[in-house]
Amino acid sequence: MTELHRNNIISADKNEAMKRAVAEVFAIMSCRAPKAYIMTFGCQQNTADSERLAGLAAAMGYTVSDSPEGADLILVNTCAVREHAEKRALSVIGQLKHIKAENPSLIIGVGGCMVSQQHRADTLKKSYPYVDFSFCTTELYRVPELVLSRLRGQKRRFPDVKASLESTDFSEDVPVCRASRSHAWVSIMYGCNNFCSYCIVPYVRGRERSRLPEDIVAEVTELVNDGCLDITLLGQNVNSYGHDLCCGVNFAELLRRLTAIEGDFRLRFMTSHPKDATHELIDVIAENKKLARHFHLPMQSGSDEILRKMNRRYNTEKYLETVSYMREKIPDIVITSDIIVGFPGETEEDFEATLSMLDRVGFDMIYAFNYSPRSGTPAATAENQIPEETKKERFARLVELQNAISEKKNALELGKTLRVLTDDGDSVTTGRTDGNKLVRLSRAVEGGRFCEVKITDTDTFGLSGDPVTL
Repeated sequence: MTELHRNNIISADKNEAMKRAVAEVFAIMSCRAPKAYIMTFGCQQNTADSERLAGLAAAMGYTVSDSPEGADLILVNTCAVREHAEKRALSVIGQLKHIKAENPSLIIGVGGCMVSQQHRADTLKKSYPYVDFSFCTTELYRVPELVLSRLRGQKRRFPDVKASLESTDFSEDVPVCRASRSHAWVSIMYGCNNFCSYCIVPYVRGRERSRLPEDIVAEVTELVNDGCLDITLLGQNVNSYGHDLCCGVNFAELLRRLTAIEGDFRLRFMTSHPKDATHELIDVIAENKKLARHFHLPMQSGSDEILRKMNRRYNTEKYLETVSYMREKIPDIVITSDIIVGFPGETEEDFEATLSMLDRVGFDMIYAFNYSPRSGTPAATAENQIPEETKKERFARLVELQNAISEKKNALELGKTLRVLTDDGDSVTTGRTDGNKLVRLSRAVEGGRFCEVKITDTDTFGLSGDPVTL
């Protein structure tokens, strides 16, 4: 780290406290050959956070295991985007009771979005006595301190969530243990300022905090030098990167700096907010082949009235203009989206408007979800909640239409020779195109490599082809 003042980075004393705790846990555990198991729910950001939890565990002397049985430390990284995700996490945490009964010295910590809600942190404290601590999304760097506290026999610890989330702390010194050599997640910012009326994220991840561009460039450079081929930049709204910094670097400029790094690799990013998807950003993608020809642009609804109620701050005209400019500048762009079905107050007319937008845009693929009320968000208490049966019926119609569109879009790739990055493994039969489409290979090839594939067949869910060159 340089000596420059770093906005939003934890103070030197907190960083040193993290390092001291790591060293002390390592000293305690060094003669035990301890194992750690990390369980992850939710989005790519949670996956990236879990790689940092794995890095901390390794630094503390734990071998990261793929099974909770026999573990000395279990860390559960939870999700809160939908109620189903929280129930799944609580169910799994409940099952850990039996493992703790067999191994009373086992330390169990729970972090992530679910426990960054005070009522969930309180539930863990009161109803799950075998859980040793929880930590908010802003406090990964405190995990060594929390582990050390329990190793010393000190009491269980659970955060004051409000105070934790008001902090803008994060550490550039948290080690990372990546799950893949060819693919990597790189967080460029944390938190969200948008407050969409259905979304819990701003309440569980805090306000937007951008990392400094030089730190991101350094991380990506190291990844490329280590042979990483596919790097995804992460943020709740990557398009707003840099708004909180005083260095004059926005997201488009950050991409320019990253694509200037020497090497054969491709960059992706997610997620984008349509209100901030600028022509400048699209132009940068069009100009540089290191940027993947894939743009994930969540629309959520095709009804302007529903978009207003969602507090999305764009309308369908703005969305269509962005897509039109994107296709003009990048004809081979793959566009995917998120759609919420059954938002409170959604009429049949509103839903038909969403179906119409699917036809007009021609998404390659969508991620569709039935609306799930999130306690603490405005939409959870809104009038005219949609019955589950109506949601299910609309969801089925949406998927049926999109499947037909996806099949037609994929059919356009037939006969082409595409560059594909094969999945990790010694001998694999699948990979991903530049546009992130699944490709099933006719024969096994080495994993984690770029290869040219001639597309011989297509269907709704992907492509099939013959490897041409490796």
